[in-house]
Amino acid sequence: MEPLLPPWPQRAPGPRPVPDRLCLQGILYVLHNDIAWQLLPLELGCASGQTCWRRLDRWQQAGVFDQLHRTLLAELNGAGELYWSRA
Repeated sequence: MEPLLPPWPQRAPGPRPVPDRLCLQGILYVLHNDIAWQLLPLELGCASGQTCWRRLDRWQQAGVFDQLHRTLLAELNGAGELYWSRA
């Protein structure tokens, strides 16, 4: 997924951004557990819920998940693991 993520500006103002991997872990935790963003436990070592939400929004705006979906479909199709008769 990393090659699909939009790059950060070299001289972005403010503190360095939280690593993408930590944000992804937080995003997956919130979505898997169906909790509100503000309830993301900081003890997990991820970013705050607000940071994870903003990163998710940034990635959605950049089309990351559409690209990821197409990439996974292409890889599965190339491996003969997609059954188009069921689609």
